Amino acid sequence: MENIFTILCHITGTLGADHTFRWIAPFDCTLVHVSANNSTAYAGLLEIGDSADKDEYLTSSAFGTSGTPAEYDGNDFVDTAGLTWTNYYPRIVDGTIVVVSIADHLSHMAAASVMLTFAKG
Repeated sequence: MENIFTILCHITGTLGADHTFRWIAPFDCTLVHVSANNSTAYAGLLEIGDSADKDEYLTSSAFGTSGTPAEYDGNDFVDTAGLTWTNYYPRIVDGTIVVVSIADHLSHMAAASVMLTFAKG
């Protein structure tokens, strides 16, 4: 089994409202990288967390416009107290419901994509 895996959250077409994606971590894993973009000139907002705290791993962050991805890593993720540290990577326990929230900018975003990269363990 590979030690790195990705989850893609993609919305085809123009967003008419905010969107939330949820999935259950199949084993202990660590969030190591996020890339997010959309095809319009309007930035959206991205939050990543769990079912108890929807921005536990990444607080509200504007993301990629005009097809240029925004990138988040250990210098952007937050700990359980909401603090940002250099090289902090959230550890996610097996069975945790991971929540990816995309807030639209006045219903103008289109083709929004968020790619999350995890390390097993």
